[in-house]
Amino acid sequence: MNKIVLQGPVWLASDMHLGPAAPATGEAFLGLLEAAAGEAAALLLPGDIFDAWIGDDVIGAAPPWLAAVLQGLQRTAARIPVWLGRGNRDFLMGAGLADALNARLLPEPALLETDYGRVLLTHGDEYCIDDAAYQQFRAMVRNPQWQEQFLAKSVPERLALAQQARGESQAANQMKSAEIMDVNAQAIEDAFRAADVDIIVHGHTHRPGRHVLQVDGRRRERWVLPDWDCDHADPPRGGWLVIDRDGLELYDLDTA
Repeated sequence: MNKIVLQGPVWLASDMHLGPAAPATGEAFLGLLEAAAGEAAALLLPGDIFDAWIGDDVIGAAPPWLAAVLQGLQRTAARIPVWLGRGNRDFLMGAGLADALNARLLPEPALLETDYGRVLLTHGDEYCIDDAAYQQFRAMVRNPQWQEQFLAKSVPERLALAQQARGESQAANQMKSAEIMDVNAQAIEDAFRAADVDIIVHGHTHRPGRHVLQVDGRRRERWVLPDWDCDHADPPRGGWLVIDRDGLELYDLDTA
């Protein structure tokens, strides 16, 4: 398993879903980047940073909202290590983007060696195995051949396909129970055992919090990162997790 050694306070945030329809969320994220650059030893973003990512070649002609985000990430990466994780919305982020930002791509999953101990970090969608239709879609789009064929299309074609897929996903999710779209308990237990860790951190489910459980007689913790929405949610929401030598703590945007 891919291991990352980190010293000092580690900040983690996911599920910002940045895009042209979320300017306030983008501003809040830029604020997080600035704060992390001054206070964190590293910033890890395990997936769904963007509402959609259709290929690294878009950075050559980035619209204003994207240019601002990329510049913010680049400024932060010049001061502290920044790790970019791929989620179910931005799984096409690649080495081209990371290199342009002087950032690094998170392995999937990542075993973090922190001041508080070992932590398993993932986006989290791989644990939602009760949603069979989504897992089939995930396997398809993570296939290198599918990605190569998709990236060979023009930018307008890719945008249209991404919008179509998003619309179909939203319609399908309305028909699914909340339980199906959450993580599977057995999958989580298996992940604890496979990585031999007592802490798992993930995003994706939009159900932030801390869950304490027993697996094989050991006390384990599953921490879920908040999703962000400062444009359409009332009240606005978002936040991040800090891991330091004292433990883990979730911070909300409105209380930070």
